[in-house]
Order: sequence, then structure tokens, then C-alpha cells
Amino acid sequence: MSELETLRQALPDYGKDIRLNLGSLLGSGGMPELTAAQTWGCAIAAAVAARQPALLRAVEAEAARAIDPATAEAARTAAALMAMTNVYYRAVHMAGDADLAKLPAGLRMNALTRHGIAQADFELFGLAASAVKGCEGCTRAHVDGARKHGVSIQAVQAALRIAAVIHAAATLLDAVPTATSAAPITAGEPALA
Repeated sequence: MSELETLRQALPDYGKDIRLNLGSLLGSGGMPELTAAQTWGCAIAAAVAARQPALLRAVEAEAARAIDPATAEAARTAAALMAMTNVYYRAVHMAGDADLAKLPAGLRMNALTRHGIAQADFELFGLAASAVKGCEGCTRAHVDGARKHGVSIQAVQAALRIAAVIHAAATLLDAVPTATSAAPITAGEPALA
């Protein structure tokens, strides 16, 4: 049994829909709208953005069977850039200041164009990470970028579905002790030391 399948099975019963969606989206033939590189790149980017180490390890192990190292690295790069840009652009948007919005970000983002893979794929990876992080502006920008590079609306939706399910799985894995995370607190043991 793969590490991802073990994690999937460790999800609690109230997360049955997440368990099933994880299996159907990342299982064999699960995402016909996407290439294998797009599917697993979106999953890696979303898992990095979701910040759940066991899930990221499991997704990367499974992805290594289907995609090349350059694609996996580009997915991690997209997630790293989105960790920065999602915060910046979301904060500018929330500030609601037109003058602030006109200023250049002044942040290095060379990897947006120097990632070594098809730009359409990189846009999908950025979209998956931005969806997890909840940045409206970045999400719109990556949808537009993907569409401009010939990505179908169904493929855009597929990237969003992967992001949603990865985020939900990460949330459940963080919320409940499992065989792959911290040991449960036993009766009489203080929750905080």
C-alpha cells in the first residue's frame, strides 16, 4: 500500500467524502482533463501550500512514479512563490487603497517565467496553491494565465478540485491524531506541557 493510500485510509469517518475524493481525483484515470504532470504538479503545489508534512511526503512519493523531477520542482517553486505573492496581493486588496494597489510589488519573482516547464502547467500549479491560500487576485491571475496558454475551463476546474481536496485532507490530518501523525493524548494527560 502506498504512503498516500495509507494516509487516505487514516482519514476519520466523518471525512469519508474527502477520502473518496482523494482516491478518485488522484487515482488511476482520475483526472482526464489534466495530464499526469498537471495532476501531480497541482497536487504537490497544493500540498506544499497546505503545509501538512505527511501529506506532502505521500503526494511527492506518489508523484515521483508519474512525473519527472523538473515538474515536481516547478510545482514546489510555484507554491513557494504563491506563499509570498498570495500574502502580498491579498493584503493590498484588503487594504482597499488605490494608491497602494498602483505601486510595484518590489518582490523578486523571476521563477514565474524561469521554471523550466510549460507555462500552462506552471499557471495551473500557481492556481492550485493560490486556491489553497485564498488569494482572489492571484487565483484570477492564474485562471487568466492558464486560459491564455490554451488550458480548458475543465482543466482549470480540475486544478481547483485537486486543491480543494488536498486542503481538506491536510485539515483533517492536522485535526485528528492518526497513525502517521502525533500520538493521541491519553486520559489524564495534560494537553499542553
